[in-house]
Formats: sequence, structure tokens, C-alpha cells
Amino acid sequence: MSTAIISGALANKPSNGGNTWSRMSWVTGLRRLGFEVCFVEQISRTSSVDAAGAVTPFTSSVNLAYFRDVMEQFGLAQSSALIFENGEQVQGLPLAKLAALARQSSLLFNISGHLTQPDIKHHAKCKVYYDDDPGFTQFWHAASNPGARLADHDFYFTIGENIGAPDCPIPTGDIRWRHTRPPVVLDEWPAMGSSEREVGNSNFGERGTINKTFDRFTTVASWRGAFGPVQYNGKTYRLKVHEFRKFIELPRRSGRKFEIALLIHASDQKDLDALLAHDWQIADPKQVAGSPDDFRRYVQTSGAEFSVAQGIYVDTNSGWFSDRTVRYLASGKPALVQDTGFSRHIPVGEGLLTFRTMDEAVDGAERIVRDYERHCRAARRLAEEYFDSNKVIAALAAEIGLKLP
Repeated sequence: MSTAIISGALANKPSNGGNTWSRMSWVTGLRRLGFEVCFVEQISRTSSVDAAGAVTPFTSSVNLAYFRDVMEQFGLAQSSALIFENGEQVQGLPLAKLAALARQSSLLFNISGHLTQPDIKHHAKCKVYYDDDPGFTQFWHAASNPGARLADHDFYFTIGENIGAPDCPIPTGDIRWRHTRPPVVLDEWPAMGSSEREVGNSNFGERGTINKTFDRFTTVASWRGAFGPVQYNGKTYRLKVHEFRKFIELPRRSGRKFEIALLIHASDQKDLDALLAHDWQIADPKQVAGSPDDFRRYVQTSGAEFSVAQGIYVDTNSGWFSDRTVRYLASGKPALVQDTGFSRHIPVGEGLLTFRTMDEAVDGAERIVRDYERHCRAARRLAEEYFDSNKVIAALAAEIGLKLP
């Protein structure tokens, strides 16, 4: 039996159901193709926190509790490890067993270079770096920022499908960046027959009765995200907040309902007030999308997605495509998203619509609502053709010469 080790930040981002799916889709996708899979994560002392966000002992942290819950849900309770402070404590498989497993494994799939533990990483036969933050990763590397964690991998894949193209200013340096896409295990994300949702009467998603007609555009977002703006060659590449501000008038301009399950800091109260003043509905992401099941329910009970992208993805024409948007498409939910240059690789116009201007966003919303069922069917077809985990993983394996079980 072939073994794959997957590593990425999951417990480091507790109560983030969407991030969990971005990791677990690789786990379940590889498993569907016959691999035995082990999930390994590292966490530092300062990242080990309680429910209020205060640093706390590892054993009582919300991180550990969330890790245990997710590993149990995805059948990884006996094949996973959460490593605290370079091995000071370990939840799950001990370091010695992980090192032995690495020697036997066919693949180490290292999301954002998360795994640095030398006695595991260095023993793996085939080490793949997976970049889901295109632009940030490469600009940091060009600036010799160790946060990119690119060293000592055999292959480098990015979901920025235009990296390396003449019109994409993201530097490749001495690395050959190969291209892939966020996978979805289609059986886990079935198409929904209508835009059913539980309707509440609160900004924070209280559940109520079922509405079977198109109701609202939604997305799940962090106002600023984990990283700050990036400067390179005299240009500043900005964040999602800067793009959202450009489209703050959209609900009033279109006359449709728009909701964001939004993580926003108290220091951004002025922005939150502006969103509410312009008729955006705001939900609490920890309540409506904090677990994998809640996130899936939120997506599948939405009408469609509307979202902007990080400014760095847009301004570099990176070709980045959202893992979250893949979930909407698989669920048969159309998506209206800001174009980052991905439209040269994935067909747009039915099921998946793009915009760069306010007028294009207004027009796209109207087109989805006007012919909703057609766009729902097209959305699912796109997921099946371009993001099916079987196809995505098989293509990646073929490119690196990895034999499927």
C-alpha cells in the first residue's frame, strides 16, 4: 500500500471550516485513489490558545480540541499527529513512528511548506511543495524571507496558473513552478437541487424556516487575512479589504441581497459600519462556517457566491482560483468572482462569471438570477470537468512520476 503524508495549517486555524476542507480534500482525494494517508501538523507555543485567544497550555488549547475533532471526523484519529514546539509534546503518532513512516512513504505533500520537522521531512522520498498563496510565496522568496519555507522540496506546484507567463510579474527565481488546481471530492459535495437555506432574522445567521427560492449571494472571508501588503520593485500589492472597498455599493446598485460571513477585527469598525450602511448582510463565520459541516451547509444553502480576491492575486494576473469557490461550483451554486486571470484556463460565462468593474459585477449578478437553474447546472459541470479530485491528483501524479496505487 502506498502512503502519502500531508501537512498543512489546520489546528493553527481553529473554527475555520473552509480552511479545513482545503486540507482534507487532498487527504480524501488521495485516499480515494488508493493511498494510505497520514496528516501531520506543527504548532508553536504562541499559537496554542484558548477560546478568548490567549496563549494557553497545549493540552487545554482550542487548537488541540479542534484537531482531534477533525481527525476523528475524517477517519484520521489513528494516522495523524499534531506536533507541539518541535516535538516537546505530540498528539497522535510519536515522532519516531512518523520518521519511519516518512521513509516508507511515496509522497510528502507539504502545503505552504508547513512541515519543517527534519526527522520527518528529510526522510520522505518525494517532497512536493503546494502553494495556495501565489504572489505572497514568490515575493517573499525573492526577498529572502524565510516565511516562504521553500527549501528542500523536489517539486513545486502553485494554484497561480499564470505564474511564469510574460504578463504575470510574480518572480519565479530559481524554481520551476508547475500548475495545479484546488481539488474537490465530488461525493462529499453533492449538487443541491435548489437554493434552500435556513432563513434567520439576524445579522449573525440565526436559523429559521426554509426558503426554496434564490435568496442571496454569499461568501466566507477574512477582511484582511493573515498577511500584510507586499512591496516589490516599487509596487505595493494589496489585500482583499482594498478590493471589497471598490465594490461596497454593489447591493444597492444591483438590488440583490449580498451576505459575507466575515472575520473582521474591531479596529476595522469603520469598514464594518460602511458595509452595513450599504446593505451588506454580515454573518459570524465562527457560527455559520466554523466546522467542516457548518461550512458545507452554509455554501450549499446559499443561492450563489459573490467574492472579490486578494489585490495581490488580481494585480499580478496570477490565475489564482479560490478553493472556496470550487465548493460552490461542486454544490451546483453559481459563482460571480473577481477575475485574476484564471479565465484563460477555465471557461466563464455559465455557472462561473467574472468581473473587474462595478458594472460587470452588477450585470453578472443579474444574469445569474435571471437564468438561475441553467447557471446551477453549469456550475456543477465545471466542478466535474476542472476540479474533480481524481483528475487533479492524477494529473499532478503523472507530472512528477508518482505511480498511483
